[in-house]
Amino acid sequence: MREGSSAGVALRETIQLAVATEQMGYQRYWVAEHHNLPNFAGTAPEVMIGQIAAHTSSIRVGSGGVMLPHYSSLKVAETFRILDSLYPDRIDLGIGRAPGSDQMTAAALAYPSMPKDVRHFPQQVRDVINYLNHTQPDDHPFNEVLAAPEESETVPHVWLLGSRYESAFMAAKMGLPFAYAHFFGMGATDGPQIVESYRQNFEASDYLSEPLVNVGVQVLCADTEEEATRIASSRNLGRLRSVTGRAKGIPSPDVAASYKYLANEWQFIQQYSRNCVDGDPEQVKAGLEKVAEDYQTPDLSVVTICYYYADRARSYELVAQVCGLEPLEQQ
Repeated sequence: MREGSSAGVALRETIQLAVATEQMGYQRYWVAEHHNLPNFAGTAPEVMIGQIAAHTSSIRVGSGGVMLPHYSSLKVAETFRILDSLYPDRIDLGIGRAPGSDQMTAAALAYPSMPKDVRHFPQQVRDVINYLNHTQPDDHPFNEVLAAPEESETVPHVWLLGSRYESAFMAAKMGLPFAYAHFFGMGATDGPQIVESYRQNFEASDYLSEPLVNVGVQVLCADTEEEATRIASSRNLGRLRSVTGRAKGIPSPDVAASYKYLANEWQFIQQYSRNCVDGDPEQVKAGLEKVAEDYQTPDLSVVTICYYYADRARSYELVAQVCGLEPLEQQ
């Protein structure tokens, strides 16, 4: 959400960007779940997935992710089976363990019950997969409950999201694809080791025979390095405000340019920016190639946060062009 605008605008622009990136040749489009955070409007990824899939024709659409501890595994499975029934073989279910909010909001989401113990998370994930595939074991207390709709041509692709060793280990032991959040900017220096630990511990499953890794990267591409730096200043100040409890939407580049950074704030911005891939097209291409090499995967997700929609769409367009994505009409 941009400062001074509304959630409705942000949500409609999310759909508009999905339509544009599909035409540019991108393969997936994921939307996240956040609560009580002024910079983000997306509290219900399953609603947005349905809208995005309805406005597009071929791009895979998914959650990055559904914060499963807030919900019933059966309900999540049924929601995504419905989405898959409407848009067969186009739906991804990315699952996360974090609250997507602060602890007070997490408690409000569970009220009047208590928030689920995160120790139940692995069982919740197993239950979602079994409900999606109608493979609940005979000794499961709800093995006779079938997630509707029962008849479907395909099932959603399930990914486990994370930014720590624990999530990587869990994805490995369950034989699931792992999406690593390099764009969080927290501990990203350990990212390649975290992903490598996933590969080393991976156990083949009925779901996946070999490791599959996606890495999410914060990217801002513009026609010149100077322009990219100016546009990215909005994201950087927005991030600073967020971590210091002052978030009120992404500020404009003009606001960011006039902001007087304290020494420790500027140090934070510099450290955060080092985890981002910003610049002109050739700089961004080189940066993305380095991320792909560091993580040993060609499967990257691009996260672009800035003030103006036109700058955001242009960034995705330049990345598509310089990375050789094939436009939809040419496929």
